[in-house]
Amino acid sequence: MEHFNAASEEDLEQALLSCLRSRRWAGRVADHRPYPDLDSLLAAADEAAYDLGWSDLTEALAAEPLPTLPPDSYSAAHTALNAAHAAYEARFGHVFVICLDGLSPSETLDRLLAAIRSRLTNDPEEERAVVADELRRLASGRLVSALRAARNCANNHSAPAPGR
Repeated sequence: MEHFNAASEEDLEQALLSCLRSRRWAGRVADHRPYPDLDSLLAAADEAAYDLGWSDLTEALAAEPLPTLPPDSYSAAHTALNAAHAAYEARFGHVFVICLDGLSPSETLDRLLAAIRSRLTNDPEEERAVVADELRRLASGRLVSALRAARNCANNHSAPAPGR
């Protein structure tokens, strides 16, 4: 948290935008520094995400990568996923997003295909709500990962050299 709270505005903006490509979200999260702990930061990030309008979410969606399958998935699964992504984009006008944090690689294919098929039946307003929630969950997971990486990097740089 110390690194996050002390980061320059430019560095913090880049770090936050790597979690969710919404300038409004990144600005709101940055504006409430300093955060006493991770839970406070995640609560502020969630609140900022809940307040995003559709134009903010569209900005974030434009930079979202498509969910991918594990490398050892069979080719028919990739074909099915590509077709499902195309159908989703044709229906809703943006990429399909889903947070798969905590899922084992063996569950990814089934969960991903089931979710996209199920969500294709949503009406556009219902899907907007689902998309907003998935983006919020993705941002939260990425924020935790970024903080862990920064902490590990700081620990590696501050550790004494072996043998000293």
